[in-house]
Parts: sequence; C-alpha cells; structure tokens
Amino acid sequence: MKRFHKGAQLLLVLLMLTTLALAESDTQEVSITIFNDKGELVSESVAPTPQPTPDPSQPVYEADGSIFLTMTFAGDLTIGSNVQYSGESIFERELERQGGDINFAMRNIRDILLADDLTLVNFEGTLTTAGRNPNKLGNSFLFRADPSYVTLLSDNGIESVALENNHVLDMGEDGLAETKETLTSAGITYASEDEPAVFTIKGVKIGSLAYQTFGGRHDELIAKVPGDIQQLRDQGCQIVIVSYHWGDEEEYAPNNNQVRLGRATIDAGADLVVGHHSHRINPIEYYNGHYICYSLGNFCFAGNSKPNDMATFLFQIRMRVRDGEVSDDGIKIIPCRISSRTDYNDFTPTPYTRETNIEAVISTLKRNSGSLEYALEDYPLLWPDEQ
Repeated sequence: MKRFHKGAQLLLVLLMLTTLALAESDTQEVSITIFNDKGELVSESVAPTPQPTPDPSQPVYEADGSIFLTMTFAGDLTIGSNVQYSGESIFERELERQGGDINFAMRNIRDILLADDLTLVNFEGTLTTAGRNPNKLGNSFLFRADPSYVTLLSDNGIESVALENNHVLDMGEDGLAETKETLTSAGITYASEDEPAVFTIKGVKIGSLAYQTFGGRHDELIAKVPGDIQQLRDQGCQIVIVSYHWGDEEEYAPNNNQVRLGRATIDAGADLVVGHHSHRINPIEYYNGHYICYSLGNFCFAGNSKPNDMATFLFQIRMRVRDGEVSDDGIKIIPCRISSRTDYNDFTPTPYTRETNIEAVISTLKRNSGSLEYALEDYPLLWPDEQ
C-alpha cells in the first residue's frame, strides 16, 4: 500500500507539472524531467510547440467558398481617472479591490469578444501621462488612464476603437498623440476623422471611419463622408464601418439630424453605422439593406459610480463575403448591465440572464423607435441558425 501511495503521488505531480507546462505561452519548447525519491527517472515530457498566429491577410474560406466574419460592437469604454475629481478615483479604487488586475473589467464578456473576428468600441478617454488640456480646465470630466491599461483591450479581444469623441483631447494634443501611439504599439487599430483605420481579417480588407458631430456638423458630414467612403473602396476595402459620436446625452432615441446623417451614410456605401454619446441605448434601423445602430450606450464606463440606467447591449453581426460581394448573415444583441453589481458600478459589463432584465432592454429599444420608419420590429437574441 505504501509503494502504491508513492506511485500515486508521483503520478499526480507528473500530471500537475504537465498541465502547468501546457498552460504556459512561451514560444520555446519546455522539457519536464521527473525523478522519484531514489533518483530514478520516472518520466520526461515535452510540451507541444504553440501554433503560430494565423496571418490575417490570408483568406479563410468556408466550404461554399465564402469568407465568414463575426463582428461585435459596443459603446463607450472609459477607464482610468477623472482628473478633475480631487478624491480617490472610483476606477482605481475598484482596480485595487480586484487585486490590481486590469483585466477584471472584461471577465464576464471576455469569452464573447475572443470568439468573434472583430470587436470595435468607442474609446472615450486617453492613455497617457500628459497633463490636462489647458483649454478644458473648466470641464467637470477629464479622463486619463495609465498607458499600461491598454492591455484591457489587447488581452480581451478588442481589436479596434473609434477615437473621435469629446474626450480624446482631455489631455491635449500630446495626450492624444501618446494615446494613438499606445494603441498602435498594442496592436489596436483606431479610426479618427483624419485617420481611417484599414486592416485585414481572414483576407477581407476592412475600413473604419469615425466622426463627431458637435457644432451642428451634420450637413458638412453628409457632404464629406461619401468621399471618405469612396477613398476606402479605392484602397480595396470590402467592408466599410462608420462610427458617429452624436446626439444628445441621456436621450433614448436619435434626433432628426442623426437620422439624416445615418441614412445618408448608408446611401453613400457604408456597410454598417454605429453610434454613441448619449449614454443610453437607442433603437436600430434596417435601412436600404444595412443596419444603423444609433446608440450602443455605455459599455465599460468609469465616469459615474452608479448611473441611473446601467442597461446596455452588445450588437453582433455576421457578414459573408463571396465573389467580392458582401451580405449580412444575421444579427443578434446581447443585453447587458455595465456592472456585475446592482449596488454600484464596478465597470464590469455583464450579460443579463434574468428574462425580465433581457425583456426590459428589448422593450426600451422598441418603445423609443416610434419615429423611425425603418426601426427593427424584433431584436434577436440568437443567430438565425440557433433559433
């Protein structure tokens, strides 16, 4: 019995060490040699060499010859501190509660974001050590996050951001420049009005544009955006996504200017329009064969310790590219709360599981769609092949 017990212990150690080796992400092979208490070799194993990351420029074809993409879109992502507030930062305080692991905020949706081909959010803030923008010192909110926090995006499947909003200049031009450099160094593409993002996924070239409409720029953009879309098409972009920071805060429906601009953008050749800024969810239109998400609301939002509405949703769309033609292969939404808690905002987006919460999100979208001619009548929670 004693000999059997030692053998079981050695086997347990072997299994634990082998599991540990397989969990490592080193690029070199790891050799594990185990001896018993007599110095005799028990086992030697080699962890498999990790597979290389697929080259995104190489097409990945389905059985029918098409290329199939799943994309996720979310609203405002604001992390770090409001430097206008003299007390302890609510985000830094929560980060400390979570043991300093910046990835805490994505823990409940990480699997969703890693399972798709592209996740794009509105990054509303800065990743910089620069000081306040002297032209904005009278503002109540100026957001700054340590550049190291960029791993919240890169570690959790957020590949691209819209970087055109009313907080990108909170730390001035130097802060914006460092934010862009930080994103690029982490492999995160960004789009601003003068810098469209162009990237390739599964061999499909995608262009992303981003604009803000403050100052009544709707007519200006209606005239400008078609040319910007055409420039991306001329570069070979098969899919064009346009993000708008627009509308009025705390509004649950778009105004007439948003509707005009959103539809004009689809008419100009965009494949999808996504919006944000209101901090509230807005209805979705299906116009001229394409979707306009007027507002995806908050997402991971460190601007308020307990917003009076913490509901949001992720918008997912499947697109199929076949013989150069792009078609949508279905959509769904994932109703969420921006916090895993109900008593305060812990900046951790969490899918709803209770039917009453899910229905409340859908009811809000439907209730505020009365003025929209092309508003969705139904908001699917499953892909077409899952229903």
